Amino acid sequence: MKKIKDIYKRLFIGIFMLIVSQLAYSQASDSIEVSLLTCAPGTKVYALYGHTAIRYHDLRTGEDLTFNYGVFNFNRPFFSLRFLFGLTDYELGVCPYKYFAEEYRQRGSQVTEQVINMTAQEKAAIYHALAVNYKDENKVYRYNCFYDNCTTRARDMIEHNLDGKVKYINSEQEQSYRELLHQYTDKYPWAKFGVDLCLGFMADRRIGSREQQFLPDYMMIDAEKAQIMSDGSFRPLVKESRNAVVPGVQIVEQPFPLTPVECALILLFLSLAIMGLELHRKKAFRIWDTLIMLITGLAGLFILALIFSQHPTTSTNLQILLLNPLPLFFIIRLWRKPQNRLYWKISTGLIVLFFIGGALQNYAEGMNLVALSLLTRCVTHFKL
Repeated sequence: MKKIKDIYKRLFIGIFMLIVSQLAYSQASDSIEVSLLTCAPGTKVYALYGHTAIRYHDLRTGEDLTFNYGVFNFNRPFFSLRFLFGLTDYELGVCPYKYFAEEYRQRGSQVTEQVINMTAQEKAAIYHALAVNYKDENKVYRYNCFYDNCTTRARDMIEHNLDGKVKYINSEQEQSYRELLHQYTDKYPWAKFGVDLCLGFMADRRIGSREQQFLPDYMMIDAEKAQIMSDGSFRPLVKESRNAVVPGVQIVEQPFPLTPVECALILLFLSLAIMGLELHRKKAFRIWDTLIMLITGLAGLFILALIFSQHPTTSTNLQILLLNPLPLFFIIRLWRKPQNRLYWKISTGLIVLFFIGGALQNYAEGMNLVALSLLTRCVTHFKL
C-alpha cells in the first residue's frame, strides 16, 4: 500500500513540475517580442529606399538585439564596380538594438516596429535560425537589390519559421521596378538619372505585390494586412505596430545646381549653334566631333559592361544604341579621312533605332535630347 502511495506521490510531483515548467516557459515566451523594423528613407544614395531589420527583444532578461542583413564594407576595393556587376557580398550583422535605433535617430529617419504574432515555438525557432545564420560560414550572401536584399531576407526568415503560410492581402496595382524606384528618387534628379541609365527594358516589366516587397515600405504595408494560415485557421501576422524612432530633421546636401534635363538642353542648344556655324563656314569642327565621340564612347563602355552584370534588369539596355564604344574606333579615321561618312551613316541608323526603342524602354531623363544633339553631328556631315 505504501509503495502505491509513493508511486502516486511521484506521479503527482512529476505532473506538477511539468505544469510549472510549461507555465514558466509560456511566461518566458510571452516576454519575448520578435519584430520587423522598417526604417524610413534617408538622404544618402544608399539610404534612399529605406531599410529593414529584425528585432529580438526579451523583456524579462533584457536581451535586445537587432539582426541586420544590410551590413557591407564600403571601403572594400572596387566596391562600386562590384555593385554594378552584381558581385557585392552583404552579410548579417548583429548589434544591440539601442545602437541601431540611435543611428537612425541621428539620421532623422523614422523606424516603425511591427511585432510579429508568433507562438513560443516559432520564437524559439527563429532565434535558433538567426543564430545559425550568423555563423561565419553562413552570414555572407550575394546581394541583389531587387531579388535578395535586407528586406527580402528578413521577410523570408520570418516566413520560414512560422507554423503556417503567410497570406498577403494587397490591393496595389502592378508596377515596374523603374516606377517603384522613381517614387524614391524623384527629389534626387541625378540619382534618378544614374539609376535609369543603368537599367534596361527588363526594369519596365510589371511585377506583382510579392516582388514589390524588395522595398521596405511595401513590405511593411503588406505585413500589416497579412494573415498566417495554419490548419484552416487564420491569425494576423502583425500583433502590434508602434513608432520605435520618431521622425526627425534630415540634412540634405546641396545638389548640383543643374538637372540632367537642363544639362541636356544646354548640350542641344550648343550643338545647334555649332552646327549653324559649321554650315555657314562649310567646315566641320573636328575637335568638337572628337570631344563628343570620346565622351559617348567612354559612356558606351560603361553601358556595354553592364550587359555582363548579374543584375538581369541591366543586361539588355537599349540606351547602348546611343551610348556605345563604336565612336572610339572611328576617332582616328575622322582625322585621317574627314570626308568619310561611314560612321555618320551608322550613327544615324543607331539613333533612329534608339528613338524606336523608346516604345519598349523608358530612358533616363534627357537622353532623347542627347540623341538630338548627336543627330546634329550627323546632319552637319551630310550637309557638308
